[in-house]
Amino acid sequence: MKIYRNLCEAVIENLHSIFQDNKYADKVIEKVLKSNPKWGARDRRFIAETTYDIVRWYRLFKELANVGDEDDYWKLLGVWCVWNKTELPDWEELQGLNQKKIVAAYEHLKDTRKVRESIPDWMDELGEKELGDRWENELEALNEEAKVVLRVNTLKVSRKDLQKQLQEEEIETEAPKEFPDALILEQRQNIFTRQQFKDGLFEVQDGGSQLIAPYLKVEPGMRVIDACAGGGGKTLHLAALMQNKGRVIAMDTEQWKLDELKKRARRAGVANIEPRLIESSKTIKRLENSADRLLLDVPCSGLGVLKRNPDAKWKLNTDFIERVKELQQHILKDYSIMIKPGGTMVYSTCSILHTENEDQVKLFLEESGGKFELIEEKRIWPSDGFDGFYMALIKKK
Repeated sequence: MKIYRNLCEAVIENLHSIFQDNKYADKVIEKVLKSNPKWGARDRRFIAETTYDIVRWYRLFKELANVGDEDDYWKLLGVWCVWNKTELPDWEELQGLNQKKIVAAYEHLKDTRKVRESIPDWMDELGEKELGDRWENELEALNEEAKVVLRVNTLKVSRKDLQKQLQEEEIETEAPKEFPDALILEQRQNIFTRQQFKDGLFEVQDGGSQLIAPYLKVEPGMRVIDACAGGGGKTLHLAALMQNKGRVIAMDTEQWKLDELKKRARRAGVANIEPRLIESSKTIKRLENSADRLLLDVPCSGLGVLKRNPDAKWKLNTDFIERVKELQQHILKDYSIMIKPGGTMVYSTCSILHTENEDQVKLFLEESGGKFELIEEKRIWPSDGFDGFYMALIKKK
């Protein structure tokens, strides 16, 4: 494979924004790709995938490049070339890199898991402490490239019909049995430019994430609250499962996220969502005992979605995880008042840590004085092929 200087410069620019300016990888890549509309699909794929590869394997590549603590992104790109069996270009920035030395260095380092799997020391220690023998397998899975999964908007089209439409445009998809609204792209591509997306026939949503809304067992006509709605992926799924009947109150502490949800809802043809900003505890109090169903898709470490967000490995720390666990418990205690007696709620995270999942539910149940009971809980592991998620179905007595 021949690599081109201008595309590599775009990758270097991305890496600088991600590591020096502490920006999110997906936003950085999106901005760079928009800045040059003349790049073709292959060029765009090279820039996006090479950036993500180097971010994912950042620690390992730094060790192989032998750059110490300095961030020499050109050297990391050189290691990427060797890693992908691509000839090293004769560029000044890559002088001093030696293919044989890089291969020999990997043989020496590959038995040290935290280096081989390219994660910080603290993350390896935490994963092993919480998951024991399971950690190694999940860690390997978290370093795989995430699949592109669509959630069919059943308010507008059937899965079969959308699959046929995409096939006519030479976009091949797989329809997995265990995910009834999902289509998995066989080849990665920018699907947002398609007319079907503009017409609201689908959203992009991971397979694991698509299991959370159905876990709430909603029915048309119900009053449902999604109390941590964010951009609204699960809110829209709830609305579709309710066939646009009843009411979904979508709540968040950030107005811009609710504004984004309104746009997505218009595109999807969803009419039963009511966005509501959480301004204070009074916003929650006003809704006491009002919901048939409540979704608490709480903020978390995001350790289940590192396939999709590999830069989180380098932005997370143990202090953040401790703070987010306090927030999870606060949301469980304070927001659960919104369910009617006899109603149910789902507590969910995109984390694989027991301390953010089972342990949080257990503590909540113990401190609720017998007002709530656990009906069932479910795990989606990264090794299952999708992102990692946890969900617990809890009933208010």
